[in-house]
Amino acid sequence: MADPATWTKANLPVQSKINTFHSYGVAHEKFMWDARMEPGVLDAFATIWGTDELLASFDSLNVTLPNRTDVPRKGAWEHVDQSPLRRGLHCVQGILNLSPSGPEDGGLVVYPGSHALNEVFFDTQTDSATWNPLDRFLFDKEQLAWFAAHGSTPLKVCADVGDLILWDSRTIHYGAEPTERSSQIRTVIYAAYTPARLASPEQLALKKEVFEKYGGTTHWPHQNIIARETATYLEDGTRDPRDRDAPLELPEMSDKLLKLAGAKAY
Repeated sequence: MADPATWTKANLPVQSKINTFHSYGVAHEKFMWDARMEPGVLDAFATIWGTDELLASFDSLNVTLPNRTDVPRKGAWEHVDQSPLRRGLHCVQGILNLSPSGPEDGGLVVYPGSHALNEVFFDTQTDSATWNPLDRFLFDKEQLAWFAAHGSTPLKVCADVGDLILWDSRTIHYGAEPTERSSQIRTVIYAAYTPARLASPEQLALKKEVFEKYGGTTHWPHQNIIARETATYLEDGTRDPRDRDAPLELPEMSDKLLKLAGAKAY
């Protein structure tokens, strides 16, 4: 990793276009669960929801290498991770920050206050016939201009190592690429938690199945659990020979972890 010239697809594990790792069993590596189970992280979500009986998302690891020459620089992709069919607060997303994130570095960009405008926007600026249960909505320039006219404009979140960044899933946000002036590798873990009581028996059964296969999910811990593909494929369609069906280092399967994973009842 010390030589940027080696930061090419041929040398790196397979990533998504937004620099995240979903496969290789990474969602259930020991270091991922150690981070998820940090007392300060759990306490923050317990305070938000008023309970410590929580479910954790099986979310991804983001490693963004600055100034790569083998892939195009990704532009802004402003979105929310909550369907307009949902009203009010349903999910709080989190980033466990493992590297410095200054103004020029890769990191989270949010539109402060956009969560409070969410329902008005969808009710007045979109056709409800186009709404669907998918917890993802991408905004175009005209729609973002509407938010700007209502006082919500982009803000790059600067953070230190060990910071926990939280936002309402109705908040417009995206992961920004580092500028050409940055040499900082971005490393973050995405994590979200919601009360276990919100999950149906069917969703808990699906969550347990994903957990037992060391799979990943979306940001939503209790609902809309879309299991990600566990196998890793190269661009030519063949399976990555470096792939694995289990994490390199499994976490201790404690009662606390199993309950957070939805594999054991509270």
